[in-house]
Amino acid sequence: MNYCIPFCLAVLVLFSCGDTQKKTTKNTNIQSKEFQDKLVEANKMYVKRESDEIDQYVACHNLNMITTGTGLRYMITKKGDGKELAQVGQTARVNYKVSLLDGTFCYSSDKNGPENIVIGKDYTETGLHEGMQYLHVGDEALFILPSHLAHGLAGDGDKIPAKASVIYEIKLLSLR
Repeated sequence: MNYCIPFCLAVLVLFSCGDTQKKTTKNTNIQSKEFQDKLVEANKMYVKRESDEIDQYVACHNLNMITTGTGLRYMITKKGDGKELAQVGQTARVNYKVSLLDGTFCYSSDKNGPENIVIGKDYTETGLHEGMQYLHVGDEALFILPSHLAHGLAGDGDKIPAKASVIYEIKLLSLR
């Protein structure tokens, strides 16, 4: 009998602590979900604002661009004589010029010569991989990559800042 009361109290304390832990975990999960929802909403607002800035650039420069489901804007500025579209896995040899929406020059193949890009397989910007698949050999195009298709939240650590939309003037020289 002497052991029964302390044992019952210990069991009661143990279960009441367990309930507190469950309530705390549930409350934390609710707060975490609310925080995630706020982050998602903030990101949607940022993407919308960036998309509006790109649209303003396109309108200001009277460009007739196509917008893909990912947000890439592209237009063929000069048709080449190639018959087949570039495809994932092919190596594309390109001349390019990269700048920001504000006109800041970043990079060009003029300095180092044409660049080879394995479409869909290397570490080139996602938007560039997507855009290449709209081109035939000889085509010249203008691509505008929103930041999530370019260098994202970090930039490239050199000339392209974080969260920057990037403009590519590109010519597809060859495919292999």
